[in-house]
Amino acid sequence: MTTPNIFILASDNSPQLLPFLRSNPSLASSQDAHGYSLLHAAASYNHHNLLRTLHHEFHVDPNMRDEDGETPLFVAETVETAQILIDDLHCDFSHKNDEGITAEERIRGEGDFVAVADYLKEVRMRESGGGNGEVQDGGGEEEQRPPPLPPNVTVNMGTATEEDVPEEVDRVFRAKIEELAAREDFRDEEGQRRLKELVTEAVRGVERGTDGRDVRRRVD
Repeated sequence: MTTPNIFILASDNSPQLLPFLRSNPSLASSQDAHGYSLLHAAASYNHHNLLRTLHHEFHVDPNMRDEDGETPLFVAETVETAQILIDDLHCDFSHKNDEGITAEERIRGEGDFVAVADYLKEVRMRESGGGNGEVQDGGGEEEQRPPPLPPNVTVNMGTATEEDVPEEVDRVFRAKIEELAAREDFRDEEGQRRLKELVTEAVRGVERGTDGRDVRRRVD
């Protein structure tokens, strides 16, 4: 009898998988040549009952790592899947892969499942005592820092020095960007559009304050 490909069965959430694993329980923790596990497959395809069964019945480690050092949390595509991995299976949300980045950072960097990254940020903030992940008055260093510019916005300050930037422009710009960062829609398309407009406005203000000198600025 040909042995079924259990990774394909897991991806398809096939009804043949669990009976087969109950007859061969040691295979529940199997990994392929790239370290891909049944838990990775179940997480990637949002098979929630399979996730729970693999962990609770077969005791599969939720922090199992693939060849890149990534756990099943790194392939979660929905908030519900991430919640199950963290709240039910107790997956380590702070684990870093071989490149030194967490699942939150990896998912946000790829940009496809921002809601999952936002949820992981909430978990991180909650566990670190930062409340529900919203900007807190008087909070820690992370809450007080203005967020980084989005990937589609870069600022090249050219040859300008601190003396080239009027103090009033700098102060107003900082206040505006901190106010914008506190908005719930900051990461949304509208929030990013507002940020780009704000950067453009600030740069134009700097150009007007350079006493007519030809100082190049670029906003992409």
